[in-house]
Amino acid sequence: MAITINGKDIETTANGYLVDITDWSEDLAKKMAADEDIELTDKHWDLINFLRDQYLNNGGKNPNTRALIKEMGAKWNEKIGSKDLYNLFPQDPSKQGGRISGLPESKRKGGY
Repeated sequence: MAITINGKDIETTANGYLVDITDWSEDLAKKMAADEDIELTDKHWDLINFLRDQYLNNGGKNPNTRALIKEMGAKWNEKIGSKDLYNLFPQDPSKQGGRISGLPESKRKGGY
């Protein structure tokens, strides 16, 4: 499976995750989100950037939704719940958000 962006074919897994995370770009994220009827807002980008930072700079960790609620609530300076994040990424903020962030598929069932 592949996504064509800016004239380049980007390989993905059967579940839509990038085969090579170095292929990720903001244009690719916009295309992936648009294909899932998501228009990326500043809050989406906050979540995407946090997910990428945690994976790339924190030992390959994929934060779960509970960790995302804590971090995004602090960043946005407001009390939020899981519903707020599911409004951004309805299929699952950590998994769908991670896919659009160009990260590998998370195999965890909980934790971090």
